[in-house]
Amino acid sequence: MRPRTLIALAAAGLAMAIPVSVATAWDPRGDFASGGVLQLGTGAKTCVLGPGADCRGVVHRWTVEHHGNLRKAKFTKADVRGVDFRGADLRGADFRGAKLRHADLRGARLKGARFDAPPKPGKQANQAPSCAPACQGADLYGANLRGASLVQVNLAYAELAQADLRGADLTGAKMWDTDLLNADLTGANLTYANLAGANTYFTDFSGVTWNGTMCPNGTVTSTGC
Repeated sequence: MRPRTLIALAAAGLAMAIPVSVATAWDPRGDFASGGVLQLGTGAKTCVLGPGADCRGVVHRWTVEHHGNLRKAKFTKADVRGVDFRGADLRGADFRGAKLRHADLRGARLKGARFDAPPKPGKQANQAPSCAPACQGADLYGANLRGASLVQVNLAYAELAQADLRGADLTGAKMWDTDLLNADLTGANLTYANLAGANTYFTDFSGVTWNGTMCPNGTVTSTGC
């Protein structure tokens, strides 16, 4: 068999081995590694990942991987469970109401990102959730947020049970009534963070930086809750 024929067959076999549902891109410059186009969505709604991408309501579970520029992208009410956004630039991104269970956001830049509950329609659009304090915002159960920058992020009412927040920067984070059951915050920075009413049973706070932090019981501390 001719060498060119062998090369062609090998390429065809490689292409068949790659799942078509996998959305993946890795480029340290923030560009797309797949020819400039990366479509997200396995249902009727789709979007092209990139800065300012409109991915609201998109469903794409477990096979999403992107490590570049997603600044100010909109993922409101999207179902992207198991997403791999390690090292991605997610500053100003909107994850309100998104399903992010077991998401991997290690090293992601998340300053200004929103994870709070989506606004209510109608007259109560700008009011606090009427179901407080039992409301949950972002679903980040078991998410890997190790080393993530979460400065001033709104995580009020969020589900962070069993989440990995080791070394995360939570300076000024809004975390009242957040579920941190069995979460790992070893070495995290909680300077000026607000944990009022948070569920911190079995939460690991080893080596945490406390500085003007509001504890679950409402007291302010610089030594530990």
